[in-house]
Amino acid sequence: MSTRTLIRGGLVVTAAEEAHADVLIEDGRIAALAASGSDAARAWTAERVIDATDKYVIPGGVDAHTHMEFPFGGTFSSDTFETGTRAAAWGGTTTIVDFAVQSVGHSLRGGLDAYYKKADGKCAIDYAFHMIVSDVNERTLKEMDLLVEEGVTSFKLFMAYPGVFYSDDGQILRAMQRSSANGGLIMMHAENGIAIDVLVEQALQAGRTDPRYHGEVRRALLEAEATHRAIRLAQVAGAPLYVVHVSAQEAVAELARARDDGLPVFGETCPQYLFLSTDNLAEPDFEGAKYVCSTPLRPKEHQAALWRGLRTDDLQVVSTDHCPFCFSGQKELGRGDFSKIPNGMPGVENRMDLLHQGVVDGHISRRRWIEIACANPARMFGLYGKKGTIAPGADADVVVYDPTAEQTISAATHHMNVDYSAYEGKRLTGQVETVLSRGEPVITEREFTGRAGHGAFVPRGTCQYLR
Repeated sequence: MSTRTLIRGGLVVTAAEEAHADVLIEDGRIAALAASGSDAARAWTAERVIDATDKYVIPGGVDAHTHMEFPFGGTFSSDTFETGTRAAAWGGTTTIVDFAVQSVGHSLRGGLDAYYKKADGKCAIDYAFHMIVSDVNERTLKEMDLLVEEGVTSFKLFMAYPGVFYSDDGQILRAMQRSSANGGLIMMHAENGIAIDVLVEQALQAGRTDPRYHGEVRRALLEAEATHRAIRLAQVAGAPLYVVHVSAQEAVAELARARDDGLPVFGETCPQYLFLSTDNLAEPDFEGAKYVCSTPLRPKEHQAALWRGLRTDDLQVVSTDHCPFCFSGQKELGRGDFSKIPNGMPGVENRMDLLHQGVVDGHISRRRWIEIACANPARMFGLYGKKGTIAPGADADVVVYDPTAEQTISAATHHMNVDYSAYEGKRLTGQVETVLSRGEPVITEREFTGRAGHGAFVPRGTCQYLR
């Protein structure tokens, strides 16, 4: 027996429109919307009624870049699929797209199956996978075709991390050519890893070992150069390109130029680049290690270019790159050598609230908030219609959001499995109140009412920007 749910009296905000409407949910999907107070809305009855008066009713967030249980630097990111998806739900995110990892010398299939096993029966919300391709060869190129048919339609390549995930230009071109033929989307970590390694070696030899130097050696120009090179390789291959975690204004300029030329090139940034800076990396007593991620945090002046890119659609998506490592015992692996600090930061719980603060501060509109956090990631990765919107037939992934509630972010109150917050003490206006995943309450008036195993794997179509 399915439970009908009725959300009454809220302001429904999607990427397309805003309207005071009631939302009827049945069999895990949006059944209908009707203007609040209308005859149609008054006629509806339901076993579960949620009062959303003075609240927003928004689609569940789609975080298209997370790393649960991710191997890096001799350790693993500290959130499991269970803890990480629960924290995501607390923050109003109802779908994550995580990364399955192919190890060098192994098959894509083996890497993907290992991640299916990690996530199966553990997730509180729905999930999908991208595939990290660490070893481009004839066998893995053929496997890419099979994964697209299976609903794993995007492949991440790295121009960084030589000896670990790195692919050279020839391998990248081959993978792009394959995606051009099979409809997949190449996601690129665009940093010149070969040049960065030279700068890392030189910094360490000179005794520059503190976390701040992580940002100094990973130069903005080397992000821009790699972004430019990735765009040109994609152009040669006739393939679309999605550049992940864009942090530098020079890289935004490369994307803007390519998009002005009509190329199918897309960009993502993350909240840490919008709200944090090299000032955090320079915090004393090794505290800066908390903020080590790649691409690195940039000087504050880059923030304005990123917000502008989001307004002008030169950047389409805000994801978190959630890859948490505890300060104690994990980040501390790099004491005395910044290159040994595990790269990654927590954030899956904070994204929707931080972006709402961007609305409050006048950087973006309410609809753009929903576009970059819900609709666009769903479109980019073949989920839209099912995820990312509130419309009849869509999954009932719905958040009741209090736009006037005030909160202070803190590790003492967050739900991510990590011993610090990157935004400790930051005061925000706006907070998630209730979250439904496929019609089932996961967060109910700021209490967790979900369960591990509710979340289901979602096969994805190909990029909906290209159809």
